[in-house]
Amino acid sequence: MEAAGEEAVAVPAEGLRAPAAFVASLQPEVAAAAAVLPERLQRREAERQQGVERQRQKKEAQVVKEEQSEFFVAAFAREREAVEALLAGAAGAEQLEEVAAQLQGLQKLLTESVRFLAPYEVRQGQETVARLQGALAAKRQQLQPKKKFAFRTLKKEAAPGSEQRPAEPVQAPAAAPAPGHGPAEGESGGPLLCGFGQAEGEELELGPAELLQRDVVLSELRGCRVRLRGNANTLRVRDCQGCTVLCGPVSTSVLVDGCSDCLLVLACQQLRTHRTRDSRFYVQVTSRAVIEDCTKVSFAPYSWSYPGMEKDFESSGLDRNRNNWNTVDDFDWLVRDKPSPNWSLIPEQERITCWD
Repeated sequence: MEAAGEEAVAVPAEGLRAPAAFVASLQPEVAAAAAVLPERLQRREAERQQGVERQRQKKEAQVVKEEQSEFFVAAFAREREAVEALLAGAAGAEQLEEVAAQLQGLQKLLTESVRFLAPYEVRQGQETVARLQGALAAKRQQLQPKKKFAFRTLKKEAAPGSEQRPAEPVQAPAAAPAPGHGPAEGESGGPLLCGFGQAEGEELELGPAELLQRDVVLSELRGCRVRLRGNANTLRVRDCQGCTVLCGPVSTSVLVDGCSDCLLVLACQQLRTHRTRDSRFYVQVTSRAVIEDCTKVSFAPYSWSYPGMEKDFESSGLDRNRNNWNTVDDFDWLVRDKPSPNWSLIPEQERITCWD
């Protein structure tokens, strides 16, 4: 009986040793699986944490952007009201200069805030500044009637032997706008201060004395070459075809509207281009250039020079070390991860460096 009991006890003991040996043989595989599983879980957890951090940063950036936008709107409104009040009470040249200084401050605020503003906020700000610039120009003309400038065209050289007469500024009759073409954005409804209009195949030029802090308009030119040597306040280029425009520093804004096949060399604080095609721009611009309803326009850095240009830049207040020539906002292209097909950069080997 005792022997049988011993055998009965021995059998289970032997049976327990067999599974243990089997498990022991599987230990390397189990250990490997156990090692892989935590690593995979750790990787997933790390990815999850990264995603959470990205969302947190995105949310914080959005909050900051909204706060900056709210601050800009409030500050811009205060500055705008101050300019409007000064403009309404201006009764002389000294007050107008104060208005101009305040308006430049308003433009600077907008320029420095573009990076965090929505496109519609940028557009509203630009339209406000342009409207005030037009009002300032009209007020200047109202208070200084003896300094009016009108369109003029430079006559071509007379043939040998013919009588030569000095070119004189002539008053241009107000032309009715073409169907579908009203006043350009930012342009005052009053008479133009200086510029050229309705010329074809002409060499046209204005100098420093004629341009100094004036508002300039080039309108309906065909195949003309225009040189503006000096410091203008604003420049409007409207409905021009096949023209070359070489312009010195403009203190505030340049608007190019409805042009085609043109070559424009411009230095300014703000550049806006509307309804323009097949044109090349060489620019020195301190804010981001804006295009709208444009096709096949290209950009390169400003490269024109003339005697006295440095003095004109000092007068304009433009920062020569700040040039956003290759940063363009296309209001018709809102896809952020793909470049706009409406504008491009002029290849370096194709850029013009000699203009005269």
